[in-house]
Amino acid sequence: MLAYHYIEVINMLINEVSKLTQLTKKAIEYYTLKGLISPSVLDNGYRQYSNQDIDTLNKISVLRRLDISTEEIRHILNDTTNSALQTVSVKKELDYQRDMMKKSILQNLSEGKPYEEISAELQAVEQGKTITDKLLDAFPGYYGRFICMHFARFLNEPIQSETQQSAYEIIISFLDNVPALNIPKDLEDYLIESTSHIGTKQISEMLESTKKAYENPDGFLASNKEMLDQYLEFKQSDEYKNSPACKLMVLMKKFNSSNGYYDVFIPAMKKLSSTYAEYYRQMEIANEKLLVQYPEIEKLNDQVK
Repeated sequence: MLAYHYIEVINMLINEVSKLTQLTKKAIEYYTLKGLISPSVLDNGYRQYSNQDIDTLNKISVLRRLDISTEEIRHILNDTTNSALQTVSVKKELDYQRDMMKKSILQNLSEGKPYEEISAELQAVEQGKTITDKLLDAFPGYYGRFICMHFARFLNEPIQSETQQSAYEIIISFLDNVPALNIPKDLEDYLIESTSHIGTKQISEMLESTKKAYENPDGFLASNKEMLDQYLEFKQSDEYKNSPACKLMVLMKKFNSSNGYYDVFIPAMKKLSSTYAEYYRQMEIANEKLLVQYPEIEKLNDQVK
């Protein structure tokens, strides 16, 4: 009789957790098995859930309803900086863009476009996903999210030549072998704090603004002269040279120079994507015009190589 009553108490606790979280018992047991929560275990083998477990289960419930995988949830729960959550947001944004591309491809197929052409377009979508996923793995944190979204815009072209195929293989090899990016704790804290508010929307806006500046460098220089003057004055100040921002930029330039980013990855991207090659050409033209108007920039660049 006593044992029966004890089991009833435990069942009530589990039922209460289920009601509070709106999760089934099986779901709660599954997340426990996966190690997402760690309830205490009583002598008789029954689990006892704490308020912290309930809070975690509520978070899991929200994340699962957003179609976030269990493994992604594990990273999110273990991350106190929201970096993992922001990375998942980037993946969702890119997945959405790819779904729109697939919808367009399906529409073309329904209108009679040959399957051979459709297959090539689908291959481009799949290869673009492979590269962006590897970019996020190779360059974690804000930097990885930024360059991932930057290059994702140029990865929609089907591979139609041996040169493109070779470039794709070079990119994959580079990303698979790039060394880990090690940032000192003080600079890592600075990077996390200074980018914690920057999500996919803000990154997209920054990339679009940069694109417009490169497409019309004369207009950008004319309309932003005061801002550029102030920016260059600050860049030459001791305040900036001793700042975490400057130290971080120096670190990133050295890292990219040593791992082949400039010598291997960028040339391969230009061969893989004609749209990126054109963007890069516009960027070089814009930079040349900027150096004509602000020759001191070249000296500043020399200081951080």
